[in-house]
Amino acid sequence: MHRWFLRLSQTGVFERLAHALTMADRERVGGEACPTGCVVDAQAARSGGVGVAGKRGYDPARRVVGRKRHALTDTDGRLLLAAVSPADLHDSHGAIALLRVSRRLFPFLARRFADRAYRGERVGAATTITVEIVEPKEGQKGFAVQPRRWVIERTLSWIARCRRLSRDHEATPSSALAFFVLAAAMILVRRIARAL
Repeated sequence: MHRWFLRLSQTGVFERLAHALTMADRERVGGEACPTGCVVDAQAARSGGVGVAGKRGYDPARRVVGRKRHALTDTDGRLLLAAVSPADLHDSHGAIALLRVSRRLFPFLARRFADRAYRGERVGAATTITVEIVEPKEGQKGFAVQPRRWVIERTLSWIARCRRLSRDHEATPSSALAFFVLAAAMILVRRIARAL
């Protein structure tokens, strides 16, 4: 990988770019720059194969060896924050770190939507953000769209369409995070460009 890319990813340039694009797109549609609601989820990314460097883990729920991408989006699906960890880190631990950082960047966040993996006192007590767990309907079998949660699932699937992110090929978590954030930023660039 080029040295300039590593330098930019280590100085947080890509995160600042994605943050500016998120604020611009929110204001473009008539919303406040700072969101008050968010959705959190995680996506396990399978390792790129034999010989790929960097720390990985095994997620038994998804049967994946690789890394996990933790994401926090607004209620329209724009990426607010992201983190990358080994796949064996539980979703709730990744959420605690994201929620604590989010208070500094988005001080008006008041409500968070998540699935059952984020239930518990540990996540609820991490910040002052109210946690609302979106449960499947009683007796539900198979796939069904869940209120609020479909937004982040859609965002993760859009980002996963970036060929480089179909698997986790990166040697370091910082470069994996940089490509994840860049893919989210490109979605917003296209959206803003179409509106011009």
